[in-house]
Amino acid sequence: MTTYPMDGRTVVITGGNSGIGLETCVGLAAAGARVVMGCRNTAKAETAVADVRRRSGNDAVESRAVDLADLRSVEAFADGLSDLDHVDVLINNAGLILDERTETAQGFEGTFGTNHLGHFHLTRLLLPQVHAAPACRVVVVASEAHLWAPQGVQIADVNRTAKYSGWVVYGQSKLANVLFARALSRRLEGSGVVAHSLHPGSVTTNFGKEGDLGNAFSRQLMKVSEYVLISPEKGARTSIHVASSPDAATTSGDYWTRSRRRKAAPWGRDDVAAEALWTASERMVAAVS
Repeated sequence: MTTYPMDGRTVVITGGNSGIGLETCVGLAAAGARVVMGCRNTAKAETAVADVRRRSGNDAVESRAVDLADLRSVEAFADGLSDLDHVDVLINNAGLILDERTETAQGFEGTFGTNHLGHFHLTRLLLPQVHAAPACRVVVVASEAHLWAPQGVQIADVNRTAKYSGWVVYGQSKLANVLFARALSRRLEGSGVVAHSLHPGSVTTNFGKEGDLGNAFSRQLMKVSEYVLISPEKGARTSIHVASSPDAATTSGDYWTRSRRRKAAPWGRDDVAAEALWTASERMVAAVS
């Protein structure tokens, strides 16, 4: 993997305490970036910070608390970043999958609320610092799981109060990630800021193993999949590439996998759907503000 210099650049990343996020932090810190990790579990975050510092040889690594399932926590996290006069790279990395329906602090379905709405709110709150950077990038870690949502994001039933399937809801949340990056790139056009989404690869991490997946079938599927998944180090390569390579700064609104531009599914390239999701997301946030 080609390493691009990140000296003097500030990176804010969610979910940096394990898996792909942790390895992304190591790679960018090793390239010279200052890394600020937004993590829900503060104890694990402290351990992760020490690990990233040790492995990267860079002490400019820190963690700050944020729970993406609570928009008030997202706002407090963003307020706490006011000491950063600019953000060069924002990586919306954190995510989860839930077998059973839960709700966020504001009453949204848990997977959609965490994977999409929390990041949507955070990104908009940080836009002043994003625009203050000479050439910022917003990187949204999505997934090929967006292929599971050919009917699009079901905005009318986004809270899934009637029928719930963890895998279907997860696929729709990942489609929301792809559409969000696309809609954001349109709004940032001409500003010098680019936005991309990506598929990191099918990675063996603790994702889905820490109480997210409850039923026996899901747990067994995750166990069997360990034999065909790639390592977190390899999974982080696309995030690191999109966050740091000169090539990724030349376009905006792309979908990446294996450090290359690829076409998302047709429903992930639907600009009408992307705009509808953006408008609905604004409405949801405003309703609980």
